[in-house]
Amino acid sequence: MNLDLKERISENGIVIELKGELDIFSSPTLKDKLYSLIDTSSNDVIIDMNDVTYIDSTGLGVFVGALKKSRQKGTNIVLKNLKPNVRKVFTITGLDKVFRIE
Repeated sequence: MNLDLKERISENGIVIELKGELDIFSSPTLKDKLYSLIDTSSNDVIIDMNDVTYIDSTGLGVFVGALKKSRQKGTNIVLKNLKPNVRKVFTITGLDKVFRIE
């Protein structure tokens, strides 16, 4: 399954809505999008993961890299609406302590 990305502006920052699976095949697309947004905007990036059904280590790596980049710039990355199986991956890896998850 592919990963679909939709971008919109909200009062809290730039919202990226993801749908599908975040894995080794789809991660480069997300990485390019996130890094570009972080480079060109001073807004926080909110990632709505309501429709993400799967994430692997490659996907986690994209988020970690993007978080590091955003912190260097003084902005935040917020993850929202994680399904239980996706949230479990963040919990097992300890990344639930690093990311702001709503």
